[in-house]
Amino acid sequence: MKWIKDYKDGDRVFDIYLCKHKQSAVTKNGKSYENVILQDRTGTIDAKIWDPNSAGIEEFSALDYIEVYGEVTSFNGALQVNIKRVRLCREGEYNPADYLPVSSKNIDQMYQELLGFIKSLENPYLKKLLESFFVEDQKFAEIFRKSSAAKTVHHGFVGGLLEHTLSVTKLCNYYCSAYPVLNRDLLITAAICHDIGKTRELSLFPENDYTDEGQLLGHIVIGAEMIGEKARMIPGFPKGLEGELKHCILAHHGEYEFGSPKKPALVEAVALNFADNTDAKMQTFTEILNSATTTDWLGFNRLFDSNLRATHLE
Repeated sequence: MKWIKDYKDGDRVFDIYLCKHKQSAVTKNGKSYENVILQDRTGTIDAKIWDPNSAGIEEFSALDYIEVYGEVTSFNGALQVNIKRVRLCREGEYNPADYLPVSSKNIDQMYQELLGFIKSLENPYLKKLLESFFVEDQKFAEIFRKSSAAKTVHHGFVGGLLEHTLSVTKLCNYYCSAYPVLNRDLLITAAICHDIGKTRELSLFPENDYTDEGQLLGHIVIGAEMIGEKARMIPGFPKGLEGELKHCILAHHGEYEFGSPKKPALVEAVALNFADNTDAKMQTFTEILNSATTTDWLGFNRLFDSNLRATHLE
């Protein structure tokens, strides 16, 4: 099997892939075609079926496994597949594990490292809160380990939520050593919990799509509610501490325009916002570079509001 990450402009495609997305569309000239996203464990690639009524195109739906014949082309600096033929595959013709994008880092090791941060806390209430999620709640822990951090943009793979959370926690841990004004126990707890709502906002792979709860509430509100649910089960959990932790969760996107219900009012909330934004932006840029088909200018990117370049000038 040739992995999606290895495709280059001009390559021929003849292999089985997961159809992550399928949508009918119409050209400016009124001709029908299909937008398709193909996926394997190394990533996704856009594809087009320009003649969906062709005899070589079998009926299939999103989340079906399909054998694709076509060719790779480059459009606006990104690769896409021009699909000529499609065959719907039967169970047993493919290994589902080959089609789930997975973190390049060891999930077990990352989880143990996260547990190490929990053990390092001194505040008994915050430590108990984290243990109630990540140690005692086995169902939550299993979902957290498998979850992605996003549908697209950054860390959109199995283990992505864990990888992102650990990175943000490490950044916050550094901030605590550099800026003694920070309450380490509060900030580390907020870092570990800041995206726990994504375990309920997004479904697991292969769907990795927004749930009804995710659409209606979003992971920030869900996460704050989850904190409240666990805190109420811990006798004597200080209301003021619960409020400060919830505030950090509610303010971690920093600005109203970025979906943050509150702007940071605590120094720990400011630090968390910067750590979250740093890791998200660095991972996003990394993924852009990894999928680039040129070593020159990559074109305008709306997320960075800039024309991005793949390599340094000589």
